[in-house]
Amino acid sequence: MDTDAGRMQDEIAIVTGSNSGLGRAIARRFAAEGARVVVTGRNTERGEAMVKSLAGLPGESVFLPADLSDENACQGLVASCVEHFGGLSVLVNNAVSGAVSPRQTAVETLATETWEQVFRVTLTAAMWMCRAAIPHMRTAGGGSIINVSSRAAERATPGLPAYVAAKGGMNALTRSIATDYAADGIRCNTLAPGYVINEVREVLSEERRAHFERMHLTRIPIADDIAAAAAFLASRDAEVITGVLLPVDGGSSTAARAAAFG
Repeated sequence: MDTDAGRMQDEIAIVTGSNSGLGRAIARRFAAEGARVVVTGRNTERGEAMVKSLAGLPGESVFLPADLSDENACQGLVASCVEHFGGLSVLVNNAVSGAVSPRQTAVETLATETWEQVFRVTLTAAMWMCRAAIPHMRTAGGGSIINVSSRAAERATPGLPAYVAAKGGMNALTRSIATDYAADGIRCNTLAPGYVINEVREVLSEERRAHFERMHLTRIPIADDIAAAAAFLASRDAEVITGVLLPVDGGSSTAARAAAFG
């Protein structure tokens, strides 16, 4: 992981869903670049272990537990961050509902409860977090909001209607926030990963890996690739970038079948 040590030393960040997966990689990258980072999730044991693993990095980190399906918990998380670190300048909305799984189904048989649960954590909680964070960013003279969406919002994955719709809503929320708060120096951008190898998906058969490699123009991304893009968008290096959707997917959204180019 190549980092720009100190690039984020003046930033205070919350990364939701940072106990594992992409959120974990993003929080680690931010701390490596000097940011003060709030790690958050519902699992206290994993959160505290995550903070312990960041101890040797330049940035300070703390675990603050929160259930993002609760509106008051979102407000409280932001308030606790400000109390602990003295402000907030970067928000990464990465958390996804546990209701998203391959067992989800098409609209015809989709349970209303599943639909609402996915939207509540994936999209509504992102809005709650933004609503709580924006006043503090305005006080700080600006800030960066990064919404972690998915390539599936543009190229739907079969059997995941709630997830696809919620991520599509997140893309639209990004554009709205970028437009409404540009005058306050608050930027809002979307990261759209495709297939990512992380600790959940680290074991692939040869055949399956070859299949995924054929879908990419470069290589299959890993979680650190998403984290590097997030660190760029969070930093002052991206101060003129707002309202964009940045695919971080090895070119898989550019070509329907990357193998045709090889």
